[in-house]
Amino acid sequence: MTEKRLVRYQHDNMFMGVAAGIADYLNIDPVLVRLAFVLLTLANGFGPILYIIMALIMPSEGAPAAKAHAFDDEEIVIHDA
Repeated sequence: MTEKRLVRYQHDNMFMGVAAGIADYLNIDPVLVRLAFVLLTLANGFGPILYIIMALIMPSEGAPAAKAHAFDDEEIVIHDA
């Protein structure tokens, strides 16, 4: 069983991949997450602030923390020539 991680996606992003990462984590369409940020912006102006904070906090898809479990079952040995 794979562990789900909240990460920013580089392959499905419009701006920094935050909405795509949240949508993948919650198994919903990214358009719904983007719409939620727009509604937060219109309601109280907090949408862009929250989005920027999340972009700074969330690790990128290719970050080492996101790939930490890639080699759990294998031993990697590097031999010098």
